[in-house]
Amino acid sequence: QAASMLVAAYRAGKLPHALILAGPVGIGKATLAFHLAHHLLRHPAFERAPETIAQPDPASSLFRQIATGAHPSVLHLTRPANDKTKSFKTVVTVDEIRKVSRFLSMTSHDGSYRIVIVDPADDMNTNAANALLKNLEEPPARTLFILIVHAPGSLLPTIRSRCQMVRLTPLGDEELMTVLQGIEPPPPEEPAARAALAERAGGSARNAILLTQYGGLEIAAALDALVAARKGDVAGAHRLAEAVAGRDQAIQFDIFNRHALDLLSSRASEAALAGDLARAKALSEAWQEAQNAISETETYNLDKKQHALIMIDRLNSVMRM
Repeated sequence: QAASMLVAAYRAGKLPHALILAGPVGIGKATLAFHLAHHLLRHPAFERAPETIAQPDPASSLFRQIATGAHPSVLHLTRPANDKTKSFKTVVTVDEIRKVSRFLSMTSHDGSYRIVIVDPADDMNTNAANALLKNLEEPPARTLFILIVHAPGSLLPTIRSRCQMVRLTPLGDEELMTVLQGIEPPPPEEPAARAALAERAGGSARNAILLTQYGGLEIAAALDALVAARKGDVAGAHRLAEAVAGRDQAIQFDIFNRHALDLLSSRASEAALAGDLARAKALSEAWQEAQNAISETETYNLDKKQHALIMIDRLNSVMRM
């Protein structure tokens, strides 16, 4: 539906100069952004463009150029690498956003659109956001900004006001299972197991793949069991911490952290709906503390096993309040 709306706007010559593709992580926002970029560059004459966005041909030179970041009319900005920690920085920096001005100062080699994709725009720090705002205020002709956003409220109001919001909805259960077809191991066949997977994935194809391919279901179940246990399971906590904190376990570590945050968020919502505002406040504060701990661990390359153990202990404490 979102793709159809954008294609119709393009065919009518009314595509806005800036879009916000908003929705939860892993539901296809980046895919739509790059498919739209491919569509505009493949069909520069909007009045003759097709009515739908076709699946790009991976063998085409245009697709390969866009996918590898080599196309001169597409600028993809994301969190830069941190040479010290051998991982990615936690924010999109102002140095990345400054590339936009240089990019837009160059004449398009064939008169086509110049497309800037910020992925995700939530990760911009204050200086980066202010720098982007200047570019949004007076964009050159045939320029398209696509901001991929997980939480639109995190953006500056002045940025939101200069973009058209396009909200993408989470995938349905059957759509998720379709995404997982052909991937090893395949999704579970039992209806109860499929329902549990869909619930944990929350409509996100990315989450569903992580849960099935990288032990995510087992990690989530282990953390749930530790939190539900009335007595602290020290041995179980150490087993889980070791399972997610290895040098080659970056994805598992991310799954662990995301599930910990989800637990706190869901319990805070439940408490608020039940009218227990004091508990909701405590859980919300615990969520923020957990988010800060994750950022510090990633930024300063702190001990991941120790982080996981502390996280489990915090969850046990706050859940029993």
